[in-house]
Amino acid sequence: MTDITIYHNPKCGTSRNTLQMIRDSGTEPRVVEYLKTPPTREQLVALIAASGLPVREIIRSKEALFTELGLGDPAKTDDDLIDAMVAHPILMNRPIVVTPLGTRLCRPAELVREILPQVR
Repeated sequence: MTDITIYHNPKCGTSRNTLQMIRDSGTEPRVVEYLKTPPTREQLVALIAASGLPVREIIRSKEALFTELGLGDPAKTDDDLIDAMVAHPILMNRPIVVTPLGTRLCRPAELVREILPQVR
């Protein structure tokens, strides 16, 4: 069983490139197509915490739904944004990669190299 997981959207070029970089490193990761199998609220909170990023960097602000739901409003709390991502997984920024060396939002895709054990 692999110890690398990618939260992946196959329609996203950055996500596809990141997945290929992982495979090119000699590892077949566990691929979670988060639009088909979204993380639970608890899993999402843990991913965000492990990434060290603010919630606003994990939510996809370029998604039309972000604007439709008024999520750019500074009065929206982290809990509000997390609830929106749980209800609408398309709002999750991607790809998020988890390895024994850390958790990263890999935008750009090259950031995955920082957490791939084989590449370090």
